[in-house]
Amino acid sequence: MSAGLRRELLVAAAILLDKQGRVLLVANDWNRRGHVRYTLPGGAVEAGESLLEAVAREVREETGLRVRSIEHLAYAVQIEDARKAERTIAMAFRASYDGLLNPRDPDGHIVEARFFSPEEVAQKLEEHRPLREPLLDYLRGERGRFYVYPSWGGEGWKV
Repeated sequence: MSAGLRRELLVAAAILLDKQGRVLLVANDWNRRGHVRYTLPGGAVEAGESLLEAVAREVREETGLRVRSIEHLAYAVQIEDARKAERTIAMAFRASYDGLLNPRDPDGHIVEARFFSPEEVAQKLEEHRPLREPLLDYLRGERGRFYVYPSWGGEGWKV
């Protein structure tokens, strides 16, 4: 771990599209105070778990859907939160799925899972550039990019 960092977090997320090209987002209420933040289905990679295993587990828990296959790495994001002395590395994978939406989040944070058009995605993720920008770039056809942000709300750069 780099000097000054207290915590590094590895996150795996899934991009799931329906037949109309809408994106599945989940509504997270992490602090259980009604402040909901939309994200792709995903979460922290647990000890002994691969990124792909984490994607499948998180999708199942947060949406009730079963990942059939991982198609490709869509993009990666690094967020350096100096205020919290925390670094998050998130990998988003395009995946195919089957089943019906039926969230069963064991942590109780997921309050909704549904598909949104790209325009709705832009609105739902408006406050969080590190979540919005890479996903919208991907939906426009950019793949395999690496994004770096100095904070959750800051400007970043991409490779």
